[in-house]
Amino acid sequence: MAAGAPPGSPPDDEPAVAAPASLPPLAASLRAAYDPARFRADGHRLIDRLADHLVAAEGRDDAPVLPWVEPAAAQAAWPDDLPDRGDDDLVDVLTRIAAGSIRLHHPRYLGHQVPPPLPGAALADLVAALLNNGMAVYEMGPTATPMELAAVRWMARQLGLPAGAGGVLTSGGSLGNLTALLAARQARAGFDAWAAGDHGGPPLAILGSTQAHYSLARAVRIMGWGDGGVVPVEVDARWRLRPDALDAAWTRAADAGRRVVAVVASAGATGTGAYDPLAEIAAWCAERGVWLHVDGAHGAAAALSPRHRHLVAGIERADSVVWDAHKLLALPALVTAVIFRDERRSYQAFAQEASYLYAAGDGDRDAAHAEWFNLGLRTLECTKRMLSVMLYGVLAAHGPGLFRDYVERVFALGAALAARIDAAPDFELVTPPDGNIVCWRWRPAGGPPPGPELDALQARVRRAVLVRGRYYLLQTRLPVGVVLRAALMNPLADERELDGVLDEIRAVAAV
Repeated sequence: MAAGAPPGSPPDDEPAVAAPASLPPLAASLRAAYDPARFRADGHRLIDRLADHLVAAEGRDDAPVLPWVEPAAAQAAWPDDLPDRGDDDLVDVLTRIAAGSIRLHHPRYLGHQVPPPLPGAALADLVAALLNNGMAVYEMGPTATPMELAAVRWMARQLGLPAGAGGVLTSGGSLGNLTALLAARQARAGFDAWAAGDHGGPPLAILGSTQAHYSLARAVRIMGWGDGGVVPVEVDARWRLRPDALDAAWTRAADAGRRVVAVVASAGATGTGAYDPLAEIAAWCAERGVWLHVDGAHGAAAALSPRHRHLVAGIERADSVVWDAHKLLALPALVTAVIFRDERRSYQAFAQEASYLYAAGDGDRDAAHAEWFNLGLRTLECTKRMLSVMLYGVLAAHGPGLFRDYVERVFALGAALAARIDAAPDFELVTPPDGNIVCWRWRPAGGPPPGPELDALQARVRRAVLVRGRYYLLQTRLPVGVVLRAALMNPLADERELDGVLDEIRAVAAV
């Protein structure tokens, strides 16, 4: 190697690789794959087929909501030994995917908290996918970045948070909860946990309802707090966190040598849809100097409705809130807002040096604030999708009133289904719903009492409904046992579906 040659240069006795004189011709496959005319033609055909898919689903055709296939058979239908040059028609492949997928736009879908996404939002998602702007630095998302910040500020105002509130969008409530708790740790640990690690001070913990989402337990384990990182708080008869049980949970944490940094309250718990009494919890947190995080992934949207706003009274006192737009704002997954009462706290979740992206140095939060337009300083994600295109696009096109109408409709569907269950002699309403999530049991005359046999009956009935495919509903386990569960997410459902799901249960049980 010659003196002064840069590191990695080949030794003098190795021949240099000759640079090609010219580029080889562009492969025909690449030219065809990027052809705008082909994209235009395929796009027209695909939109026509997807529109037919919507017409059939919304028209309540006889096709199953879930075309059930056993997992092994489904795997066999999608081989992994694909030819080097595929010859399938792309639109045909995508149509086959749609035909075999669960149909969320069918009014008989009563399953998970996943909405039938607004078709316009799906078109916005197509634009985001095609443009593919990364969102770590402003220069890679010069339109999507200000849209994101504006959409999050709009959400903060709907919650009643003060001026100066804000945050970012991220990919899902689980990541959103982790982001908020990382900020809570840095703000309330009493030491610099980011720099020193969790061994820089006493063991930490959060207090959370026994009905809290499992992502919270995952988050504290990711942060290294272990099994004792979540101290459970008792719930009342309607599965809501009891504020009068917080002192006991605090004492248990202290006795275990743990410092409590946050309380996590639910605004629409996943299992039951219950809303914790946020105002009372906020008062307790203020007295103790503890961070209040509200997991409003499902139910924070109640703030949009004058009829249901009371469910989230007190949320304006939270230090952080997670709100999924891919639930009660009817957007495609995943679009989650992580909102901070003081937007400056959003920089405390992550702090590290990445000079190829940011000017801010490691731990220099003042410099990070100066780069407010580089959103990667505030999220775990670097190559983040243009999530704001869907949210801001729908807001601009339809206005917030569309979201209000959606929330009020699906909450009304939940109340109407609960009323039918409560009036039926062969069904038992487990608890009156706060919103659009309903839990109940089938209790036929002469059936088993509460216990393993009744639990098995619910599971057996639900499995039969699943395989038959005309309806899709869920089961979950509560302290009372296994129950049937529905999330009313389709605003186009009506009395036919509410009556029909109970008749379907009776029908499959009679077979």
